[in-house]
Amino acid sequence: MSQQVASLFPAGAGPVPGSVHEQYVAERLTEVGKFGTETLADCVRRHAAERGDRPAYSAAGGLSVTWSELDDLSGRLAALLVSLGIGTGDRVAVFYPDGPVVHALYLATEKAGAISMGIGPRAGQLEMRHLLSLSGADTLVTAPRHKGEDMTELVARLRDGGLPLRHHLVIDPESPDLVTVNGAAPAEIDGAERRRLLAGRALGLGDIFLLNSTSGTTGMPKCVVHHQNRWRYFHSQVLRAAEFSADDTWLSLIPSPYGFGIWTAHATPILLGAHTVMMPKFDAGQAVRLIDSEQATVMAGVTTQFIMMLNAPEMADADLGSLRCLFTGGEAIPYARAEQFEKRTGAAVLNFYGSNETGMLSYTTAADSTERRLGTTGHVVEDLRVRLFDDAFDEIPAAAGIPGQSGCRGPSTSLGYYADPEANRKLFSPDGWMLTGDLCLIDADGYLTVVGRTSDFIIRGGKNISAAAVEEQVGSHPAVALVAAVGVPDEVFGERVCVVVELHDGATLQLPELLAHLESRGVSKDSWPERLEIVDAIPQSSGGKVAKGQLRKQYGAAG
Repeated sequence: MSQQVASLFPAGAGPVPGSVHEQYVAERLTEVGKFGTETLADCVRRHAAERGDRPAYSAAGGLSVTWSELDDLSGRLAALLVSLGIGTGDRVAVFYPDGPVVHALYLATEKAGAISMGIGPRAGQLEMRHLLSLSGADTLVTAPRHKGEDMTELVARLRDGGLPLRHHLVIDPESPDLVTVNGAAPAEIDGAERRRLLAGRALGLGDIFLLNSTSGTTGMPKCVVHHQNRWRYFHSQVLRAAEFSADDTWLSLIPSPYGFGIWTAHATPILLGAHTVMMPKFDAGQAVRLIDSEQATVMAGVTTQFIMMLNAPEMADADLGSLRCLFTGGEAIPYARAEQFEKRTGAAVLNFYGSNETGMLSYTTAADSTERRLGTTGHVVEDLRVRLFDDAFDEIPAAAGIPGQSGCRGPSTSLGYYADPEANRKLFSPDGWMLTGDLCLIDADGYLTVVGRTSDFIIRGGKNISAAAVEEQVGSHPAVALVAAVGVPDEVFGERVCVVVELHDGATLQLPELLAHLESRGVSKDSWPERLEIVDAIPQSSGGKVAKGQLRKQYGAAG
């Protein structure tokens, strides 16, 4: 492995020497600094000096911090991490509700030279254990409670289960000066000591600053590797999609550990110096009211969220005239509902198509026609060199009009998966193009449309749910002999998870019993089925595989 690539990753976590993954990472490192030279922490420091008293982050109904306060809080937390012995490149797991503090934590790890392992708010104990183990994080940062559960009790269970968690930091979301480390208040660190601890520690644009989870096609999620240069490039394209400035107010409805949330609540707002408003828990009516009360100009949310907002009673009389843009994506945009949202708000619905891994392959702009904006995923991005591949990974000419799996190679992409050689092998084509798993068409004008998937995912509310992961967990119930998970249509969420089950002889099973079993195993609620169908025999194709197309047709029609 090249020395430059190897120096990015802890031992055993990087690309296999000589692999297309290693070559890909080396290529991405040649782009570092081409799209700006300031890191996110640098930008925050500059904003603190230039507009320190202006708001940076606000939680709906909760804490608000200015740029000066954000810079100071993130510096104090960074010094605390270093004082605890967190080393350069160490992973710090962040399992924290959306709001100002979670963004201060991402900045703190950056300033301390550590890597954030962002864990989504819906993760169950099983998924948390996997992500902590895979990333090697031995420090976990949480709020005091999550969904009513005392986090010290969760950490005790994780430790009892063998996870070597060295530190558990608890930070109050409303009073971030209230911090405990392993149950005790840490020692005070004065300004001089803080500067000494942080000298020379900060990460650069090309360093790994974040790992976040993505749905695995089989079993547990994978960790995607992010460096900041990719988000600087992404931001440069955002500024081509429409006009944005420090005077905008962003309402981001996506949890921050995910790629969409990192872009719309962390990277672009910080690079702009704009105010960002977040919701620790999504509520459609409150989101409508926030546009009105905060005079939000940009909103980011998945299809399910803006449909729920359209259905909310608050939509009838709220003043939404400030809103200029809605960024959405992660699935096909329902044309009629998006058009309805545009007419009600006057905002343009824009789409950046891609994935946590690829960043973006195409996007729509405010200058595109309604048909282009709502009926396609936008024009392909020249720098990403987008290609379509057949099953043998031969390129399909776009002019052929034949769907193919989309792939790309360029500066918006991640650095692959962390400590997962097999997943990285599947992520790339044999000649080194990062694959999406989506079947796409590209028209004569260069506009891309997604027409299907190569992987067995259910897309619920913009979230990719692995059917195999659902099947694995449901199949652990003692009554279940065979299970197939499929997505069935839903007007609000796009799809819901349905499991079709064969039972062992004499066994019975009802949905509440199944959900209680999954909860006892610590399975994330994302992987809980919402519908259970008991059958005598699950249909199979001639090759012996489950006939999922038949199941989707049968239960989709019945739903």
